[in-house]
Amino acid sequence: MTDSLRIDPATPVDVPLLVEFIRELAEYERLAHEVRAKEVLLHDALFGPRPVVEAIIARLGDEPAGWALYFHNFSTFLTRKGLYIEDLYVRPAKRGRGIGSRLLAELARIAIDRQCGRLEWTVLDWNEPAIRFYRSLGAEPMDGWTVHRVAGEPLRRLAAEVPEPRGNRGQ
Repeated sequence: MTDSLRIDPATPVDVPLLVEFIRELAEYERLAHEVRAKEVLLHDALFGPRPVVEAIIARLGDEPAGWALYFHNFSTFLTRKGLYIEDLYVRPAKRGRGIGSRLLAELARIAIDRQCGRLEWTVLDWNEPAIRFYRSLGAEPMDGWTVHRVAGEPLRRLAAEVPEPRGNRGQ
């Protein structure tokens, strides 16, 4: 590698780049039609009064090469926080140079520094190159677990429901 690789926390100036990365990732994952990312919302999520996510950016020299967006979750079984990777992406032209490994190593370092019990993420089941890469690093698939999601109108309907308390029916 002729250019040096460095990984830095994202700054407010990086928000347009992060939205560009989001769109590239969505295109790769065949989900571009689902992207609704807005710079103002991402800026608030990262740098607003109550940040809910963080991001790091990998650069080869001055050229952005990849990124990761992450946040804390919590394990009741471990009674410790964890680090959840929402997105990790390396631009296709920059792959095969160890950038993904370095991004994951930095996230692992952050998790250890923050006393997290684990580092986890999801991967699309068709993304065999990513699955092989993650397994080569020691990641284990969580067979037996299925992600569930409620969004859009079903989410609004669910929020509007007020279930009748159990045990008081017909009394």
